[in-house]
Amino acid sequence: MTIEIGINPITWSNDDLLYLGGDTPLEVCLAEAREAGYAGIELGNKFPRQASVLAPIMKRHHLKLVSGWYSASLLKRSAKEEIAAMQPHLSLLQDMGCKVMVFAETSNDIHGDQSRPLSERPILKAGAWQQFGERMTAVGDYMEKQGLKLAYHHHMGGVVQSAEEVDKLMAVTGPSVGLLLDTGHAVFGGADPVAMAKRHINRIVHVHCKDIRKDIMARARKENMSFLNAVLNGVFTVPGDGMIDYDSVLSVLSAAGYDGWLVVEAEQDPAKAHPLTYAKMGYRGLRDAAIRTGLLSA
Repeated sequence: MTIEIGINPITWSNDDLLYLGGDTPLEVCLAEAREAGYAGIELGNKFPRQASVLAPIMKRHHLKLVSGWYSASLLKRSAKEEIAAMQPHLSLLQDMGCKVMVFAETSNDIHGDQSRPLSERPILKAGAWQQFGERMTAVGDYMEKQGLKLAYHHHMGGVVQSAEEVDKLMAVTGPSVGLLLDTGHAVFGGADPVAMAKRHINRIVHVHCKDIRKDIMARARKENMSFLNAVLNGVFTVPGDGMIDYDSVLSVLSAAGYDGWLVVEAEQDPAKAHPLTYAKMGYRGLRDAAIRTGLLSA
């Protein structure tokens, strides 16, 4: 696979706050994603979950299915139980030709709770990391045999949020557990995405590209906002519209020969951030940075 640029449908319809873009049809999302220049799109709540139904829709819009988010509960159940629970999602991704599964531990996270400030997020105790890592590695090993790579999504409001927690996760898991580098979550979580990319370049199998509005991030921290309230206030935007130096991030990927998707994923209120306008802006910003750094040819 060569580098391709995709987008997440959260630009049009939010999966955590369903009223954001709730009246936007899937067909509009797919048509505008293609119009903006994207080669693929990730799953969202409006997508059919049967390949026999979804595949013709995607073909009609000349889009590939990139991947799809999976909410894991490995802090509460065994690897065997998790593998059983993920079967419908795994089968859909396999049938649609995906190569990675976006995977995040959500059994006790707070990112979807608008009433909970980020200061109340769960912290995994030192003694719990080893078992967590062993269970995740077992799941990753299984998925690898099924032709999919586990792409762990560090996320605000979860047990893997900070740079130190990403480091711990990589230390306690085997090579079958890949890392999804999310530039926006890295910065919001206090990390340097360039440094994170350099440290874990051999584990990065998927990349989410969202930018940060620095002033709103500072306000969100000062006011101890919930994750969703920070989103509603506009903490995230598309590549090239915020504070992140994408040339530096993508240069690390380029030097290492990264081979996979770059996905624009910048959740905003679509009533304030016109989806097609921002989809086009994000595509141009990310594509131009990828060309400048040698990830894409001009």
